[in-house]
Formats: sequence, structure tokens, C-alpha cells
Amino acid sequence: MIRALSIVVATLLFAYIVFVSFYFREKRHNPRCHDLEIVVEDSLDKHFVSESDIIAILRQADLNPIDKRARKVNTNKIEAELLKNQMIARVEAYNTPSGTVKLEVTQKVPILRIMSVRGNYYVDNEGSTMPVSPRYVAHVPIATGYIEKELAITDLYKFALFLQKDEFWNDQIDQIFVHPDGETELIPRVGSHRIVLGTLDDFETKFQNLKLFYDQAIPIVGWEKYSVISLKYKNQIVCTKK
Repeated sequence: MIRALSIVVATLLFAYIVFVSFYFREKRHNPRCHDLEIVVEDSLDKHFVSESDIIAILRQADLNPIDKRARKVNTNKIEAELLKNQMIARVEAYNTPSGTVKLEVTQKVPILRIMSVRGNYYVDNEGSTMPVSPRYVAHVPIATGYIEKELAITDLYKFALFLQKDEFWNDQIDQIFVHPDGETELIPRVGSHRIVLGTLDDFETKFQNLKLFYDQAIPIVGWEKYSVISLKYKNQIVCTKK
């Protein structure tokens, strides 16, 4: 009887030790998420998404990781869900050994605002569209007129990239107007003239010619001499006096 009792006690003690060993090992290797750290890149310059927006998205999709075990936190699903937001360009989600889930969120970078009869939205630096935000207005060139989305994310996107990368033209060109026939006019910040670009074909060469005209002719005649400067004809600049 005593021997049988000893065997039972020894068995229970062994089972307890095994249980405790696995329990603490599981806790050590599969910790519970106790914190969610969100880093929104460029949040001082752009305010398209905030930390509270991201938390709301995760809660609505039942992907909030707080109090979940690390192995139950699906970081791939979190990334995919957040990327559905048209203000977000990239997301990286990962678990840390301390039990924190960290999210690094990169906002989209708008380079052109479309305000046309077809819609009101931004085009970003990767050629995709993003909606206008009620909380933040990006200071980028504005394109108005008759603009289909296909034109916005192709030719106008390439033109906006060109402006963004050139400090002089980025400062000079304020507004782009597209006519129903596809011809384009530009409104500069300096001077009271309009720039008739024609089509967006070969716009780099047209702007090289315009820069030469600005450098060589404008210092002589002044910014107020002409009402229209046309670049629509190949290798020609045609000016209309006021």
C-alpha cells in the first residue's frame, strides 16, 4: 500500500515537473503580445494616416494583436489588411522577443493633384492614385480639365515626376490644364504668361528650350512682355505679346 502510494506520488510529481517545464518553455518561446508599437514614417510632414487610424483598421478586421500569443499573431494578414488603405505605400509587421508587435508604416508620397471633371484625387510617386484627405492638403502641382485616369497615371505621372526632380521647374509650374483634345497648358508661378505645351510628347526637350528662353530672353524683355509662350511646335518657341 505504501509502495503503491509512493509510486502514485512520484508519478504525479513527475507529471507536474513535465507540465511546468513545458508551460514555462511555451511562455518563453511563445510570449503573449503585451504592446503594439506603431511607427508612421514622415508623420511630421504628411498626415494621411495616424496611429489611431491603424489601430481602428486592425480592430475592425479582428487583427489587433494585444493579448494574443506570438504564434497566433499573423503578421502577413496584418500587412495585407493595412495595404488595403490607399494612403499607405508599405507596411512591415513583426514580433519582437519582448512580446511587442511592431508596425512600420510608410505613407504614400503625392506628386500631383487631379481636380478634373472625372474626379478629385492624388497621383503618388509610384504612379498609383490615392484619395484626397480631409485632414491634410499636399502642396503639389494641380492638374485640371479633361483628365481620364489613364492619362493621370501615365503621361501626367511622368510629367509630374519630371517636375518633382527638377528644383527650378518644381518651383515654377503651379497648375496644369488639359483641354478636351489632349493639349496641355501650364500656369507658372512667376510671370503672367501661359505656357502652351501642346501634347506631353517629348516634354523634356520642350522644357530644355524653354529654359534657354528664360535664361537668354527674359532678362532682356522681362517677365511681363508676353501673354503666351507656345512650345507646341517642334524646336520652336512662339510668343504672343501682350
